[in-house]
Amino acid sequence: MGGGERAPSFVVREGYAYYRGPVAEAGYHRHAAFQVAVAEAGEVAMADAAGQWLRAPALVVPPMVRHRPAAIGAARMFFVDPHCAFADRLRSRCGAGITAVPELAGLAEGELRRLGGDRSGAVDARLRAALAELTERQLPLPVLAARVGLSPQRLRALAGQQLGMPLARWRIWQRLVRAARALGEGQSLAEAALTGGFADQAHFSRQLREMMGLTPSAVLPLLRASAAAGGVHGDRAGEGRDEFGLPDGGESGPGDQAG
Repeated sequence: MGGGERAPSFVVREGYAYYRGPVAEAGYHRHAAFQVAVAEAGEVAMADAAGQWLRAPALVVPPMVRHRPAAIGAARMFFVDPHCAFADRLRSRCGAGITAVPELAGLAEGELRRLGGDRSGAVDARLRAALAELTERQLPLPVLAARVGLSPQRLRALAGQQLGMPLARWRIWQRLVRAARALGEGQSLAEAALTGGFADQAHFSRQLREMMGLTPSAVLPLLRASAAAGGVHGDRAGEGRDEFGLPDGGESGPGDQAG
């Protein structure tokens, strides 16, 4: 493992997204993914929901854990899909909250690139089938559950236990991936918002900030540069409102860099 690149960058690949660059102090927010925050030098710092600060060369924040970062000049931020194989390694390293993982201080994007497309061995096959359905179409929860042979209550429980989040939040993550890919391919912010399934550009911007601590204006030039170098890979996502026909929700987290 090793840090590698020095220029700011943001890439979206199968199973994860990766940001390298400055991190601004931001408000509280939650990701629909595991976050691995690695300092380029020294330590990264995160505050938990109770306001307690944890500092280490590398930190893991599980999905849906409320947190806020301290500003740092350069860091590597990995946003790992909870149903990819690398997420299994993170589950084995962290607890329910922010966890120091100094052994991941040398984590490089290439390691996730090798593993991001592999599916988790810890996720029930029926839940994986439901996630696959949700990348293709919008379905009411009872219909989705019936398609994979579960009750709605059991499907909700599996998502909470094995993904660490409701299916609706996972769906937003998939939309963000698709919209980011569209930005990298040259679409305008408004076009990318619609491609990703958001109501409008403002909705996309709000969800990107709330779910990743980023804004489109911060990542757009990085995505365009990455796409020119072949760094943005396709993924699929949904459209419109969440799969249960409910408005997307979230917590605001201001800041123009990753958190």
